[in-house]
Amino acid sequence: MVRVARTGKTLRMVVDKSETRVRRMFAEIAGKYDRMNHLLSMNVDRYWRWRTTKIVPPTGDAPILDVCTGTGDLAIAYYKAAKGKVKVEATDFCPEMLEIGEVKTERAKIEGIRFQEADTQQLPFESDTFQIVSVAFGLRNVTNTDLGLSEMTRVCKLGGKVAVLEFSIPQWQPFKAFYLWYFRNILPLLGRMFAKNKEDAYKYLPDSVGEFPYGEALAERMRAAGLKEVFFKPLTFGIATLYVGTK
Repeated sequence: MVRVARTGKTLRMVVDKSETRVRRMFAEIAGKYDRMNHLLSMNVDRYWRWRTTKIVPPTGDAPILDVCTGTGDLAIAYYKAAKGKVKVEATDFCPEMLEIGEVKTERAKIEGIRFQEADTQQLPFESDTFQIVSVAFGLRNVTNTDLGLSEMTRVCKLGGKVAVLEFSIPQWQPFKAFYLWYFRNILPLLGRMFAKNKEDAYKYLPDSVGEFPYGEALAERMRAAGLKEVFFKPLTFGIATLYVGTK
């Protein structure tokens, strides 16, 4: 769903990212979320999460927080990267997604990850707690991006890292044109075929990515949240980008 916003004399379409709509949408697709992610990315999403743990590796024994965790894939990747030696908190505001994450960790006999329902705009943790605060493909779903980044920064320890893995728009042609065509036409079609839902989640995906800041624009938002030494690294021709900042 999109709404129309008037800017000066022009009109632009704005994706509806209200908490109620986004929570309902992910609740509807929770059971098919992992399968669709792996299918639509041809399993490259697994590599992106692995690369995140290599570029921003765990150090020391302070806990790690993964927000907008969904079914917990990045939280699990960080637990494995730390060899089970640190506690990992995994938060999301969609309980249906968290339930699947809990089942996955139980089957894998992972006991060091705690799933908790929480809004990234109001995290239930003390300031300066986590060595790494991460998010994978979830920041663009937070209604107030700047508030989400501010909260992630608040709960990060001094000297700790905030890592944001997010979709972006490739910049070199002709791949950019092919990618946008696939993203806007084929991906929603596949989503409607394999993950039927009232909220049209796989139409929301390209709409939300197209509207969300990427590259230097998102890096600047991270600096405004109080992070230093911010850098970003495009992955797989720029389909995804990892952003890293230090508190």
